[in-house]
Amino acid sequence: MNHLVIAPVLLPLLAGILPLLPHHPTMRQRRLFSIAAVVAQLGLALALMAAVSDGKILVYTLGHWPAPFGIVLVADRLAAWMLVITTLLALFALLDAIRGADTAGRHFHILFQFQLFGLNGAFLTGDLFNLFVFFEVLLIASYGLLLHGGGPERTRAGLHFVVVNLVGSTLFLFAVGTLYGVLGTLNMADLAVKAAAAPPENVALIRAAGLVLFGVFALKAALLPFHLWLPAAYAHASAPVAALFAIMTKVGAYSMLRVHTLIFGAGAGPAAGLSEPWLLPLALATVIVGMLGAVASTHLRRQVAWLVVASVGSLLAAFGLATTAGLAAGLYYLPHTTFATAALFLLADAIARRRGALGDRLDPGPATASPRLLGGLFFVAAMAVAGLPPLSGFLGKFLTLHAALDHPLLPWIMGTVLAGGLLGLIALARTGSLLFYRVLPSEARAAEPWPALVRETLPIIGLLLLGLGLTVGAGPALDQARAIAAQMLEPQAYIQAVLNPGGTP
Repeated sequence: MNHLVIAPVLLPLLAGILPLLPHHPTMRQRRLFSIAAVVAQLGLALALMAAVSDGKILVYTLGHWPAPFGIVLVADRLAAWMLVITTLLALFALLDAIRGADTAGRHFHILFQFQLFGLNGAFLTGDLFNLFVFFEVLLIASYGLLLHGGGPERTRAGLHFVVVNLVGSTLFLFAVGTLYGVLGTLNMADLAVKAAAAPPENVALIRAAGLVLFGVFALKAALLPFHLWLPAAYAHASAPVAALFAIMTKVGAYSMLRVHTLIFGAGAGPAAGLSEPWLLPLALATVIVGMLGAVASTHLRRQVAWLVVASVGSLLAAFGLATTAGLAAGLYYLPHTTFATAALFLLADAIARRRGALGDRLDPGPATASPRLLGGLFFVAAMAVAGLPPLSGFLGKFLTLHAALDHPLLPWIMGTVLAGGLLGLIALARTGSLLFYRVLPSEARAAEPWPALVRETLPIIGLLLLGLGLTVGAGPALDQARAIAAQMLEPQAYIQAVLNPGGTP
């Protein structure tokens, strides 16, 4: 077995446990240790991506119990892609947190590492029940991170977040129990085999369980109509936590893609294509609702949260095309929207701190300190999120439209994507005008010291540069996305690697 597969799960787990030992590390030691752990995870993710770049699928059987009897971790191109995106995002969110946000509570760095433990495990697990377990780990950590620092608004948003996700977790267990009762397994590769061969009398239960799973993943991804928990939760979280949460909705999208291409894909017999009639229409509606929420927002953080909802719709609209080109467009768009919205959360916090009592409220106010730098960063981030050329957001949406040329819903897809882009542009143009142009007369501000300003904006610039890298390196990135999409639509290699390693196909 290749132990590289389990390393991205073990490392954040150990990094979360070690600070709990009774040696009372200083805050400086905790920060250095946490940064070192995330950098090491990034190295492991890149090594894992290199190991699976030729299409090889690595399987790790815990305790040497063969599948489907034991627990397996599976690394393929999709899992490695998600790990790299997650650790890059985590690194810049952590660099922002160590400027002071991590001092609002005792266990920030522990919760941060456990969040990564849950995320990495969700991407690597090959077992449906353990996907539930890792969901719960990352959600418990996210509850703590969301409430980090306290306050009535944050507590209220956190309670809503907890209740909604507990309902989703309960439904997840119902679906898992139903599939286990009918098919006698929870290994995803084995589920794919047994669902395709299920007798007719069991098909209704399998389809019902599959639709419940779709609903659960739609809730985790904040797909309409299960999106209302997200704006308040993300708007009231601290800036580095909200930035890290930019990947949380992508876990729901990843799970939807994994489960519904592997278990309910083209070879699933009567259960094939279970989510296809629902996914695309709901995704298109989510784009419009998210952008309307952004236009109607009166606070910058809430506006960014609504833009996250809209980006989920754009991502899942590409996945809903259910073609290699559509999946590739979504997989290319996924890191773009993650990095761009995370940068906007960090930037919103930087702007709010300079507006005094106004905070992030979208009302005219005195000119902010360092308006040229912050305004320039906002302009680039707004272009990226709105999907203006030549940045990666435009390329992702263009690829989605190109993939939809032969789709019967092409007029609806094109109209929604273009209208969503226009609404996003209107919302962000209005915000930029209020924050940086329609300013009230005020006393001249003293220039900010450059070292402090650089430390504050470095994570924002880093995230925006990652988006720029997706633009400059669009060819290799898109080649990787196409390779992932092709592998996802041919699940036999995954099933073979898990259930019959080294055997005859």
